[in-house]
Amino acid sequence: MKTAIDIQNKKFERRHARVRAKISGTPERPRLSIFKSHTNIYAQIIDDTKGHTLVAFDSSKVKSKKPAERAKEVGAGIAKAALGKKIKKVVFDKSGYLYAGKIKLVADGAREGGLEF
Repeated sequence: MKTAIDIQNKKFERRHARVRAKISGTPERPRLSIFKSHTNIYAQIIDDTKGHTLVAFDSSKVKSKKPAERAKEVGAGIAKAALGKKIKKVVFDKSGYLYAGKIKLVADGAREGGLEF
């Protein structure tokens, strides 16, 4: 018997696969990928042609207490690190998460930090 969690995980996996089928990072326009755990938010910029992570940033490096503020600072932090490596344009990969809440705040923080989607 399938539980509600099993069904929810299946839906997430299908959304993630659908997004990844359409989005790919190139050297000119790498992919900004987001991952959410229960405690932290991770963001990394990836060149999919080589399979290398160019820049990474996560919320454990942020001092804020509130989750919403931490998400916004992750976006700003990844943008600052990317601009340091001369990466200005990226493709946003929400990794199957809904574009709301913390995911939207990471994207807004990255845009305010100077990245173009």
